[in-house]
Amino acid sequence: MVSGPAEALERELAVLLRRSRAINRETARSVHPDLEPEAYSLLVRLDDVGESRPSDLATFFGIGKPTLSRQVQLLERLGLVSREADPTDGRAVKLTLSPDGLEKVHAARSARRQRLHTRLEGWPEGDMGALAELLHRLNSVI
Repeated sequence: MVSGPAEALERELAVLLRRSRAINRETARSVHPDLEPEAYSLLVRLDDVGESRPSDLATFFGIGKPTLSRQVQLLERLGLVSREADPTDGRAVKLTLSPDGLEKVHAARSARRQRLHTRLEGWPEGDMGALAELLHRLNSVI
């Protein structure tokens, strides 16, 4: 039984997170049948930033380097990520999306965005903007 606004918010966030995980699995598999949602998140981050050192990705996602290394190896095997020497540090590498990875991530993100637009078709723009602002505020503190 929900007794107040904080409890109602927690319940709705739990539902949203469960549904988001399911959508992430579906989206990852649309890129490649063997792709896990966590590895898809790495692709999205690389799409957002252009290139990144593996250590920076591990820090961003709060995961260990061995876990990240396994995910990057899979992404390289699938031809979705390229590894290049970092010109500013000969010991380091930078990861970027391969042309195939870029194409597949853009297609997956576009399809995901379209599904969201379809589901929110009847929503007034002001409500969508207000929700986006509230989620931004929430994300900035958690």
